[in-house]
Amino acid sequence: MIPSLQPHPCWRKSSYSADQGSCVEVAAVHPEVTWLKSSYSGDQGSCVEVACPEGGVAVRDSKDPDGAVLVFDRPPWNSFLDVVRRGALEHG
Repeated sequence: MIPSLQPHPCWRKSSYSADQGSCVEVAAVHPEVTWLKSSYSGDQGSCVEVACPEGGVAVRDSKDPDGAVLVFDRPPWNSFLDVVRRGALEHG
């Protein structure tokens, strides 16, 4: 079984957030999740790491492994990867 965000993630939002749904919520990523980085990254430390906990894809900055983690649902993440693979984000 792939480690999840937590057995039952405890999502939290700021006490300053109104009940209008326009806020950011956070949950902890399971500490045993395996983080991966691209083989193209080298050892400069300027890359992102990706983990695949149950229920999503987690992304963090390799320079700050204890810092913020973004978690995406798989369909939007897969769409992002498709755009990257097609080179649609290339700057010309």
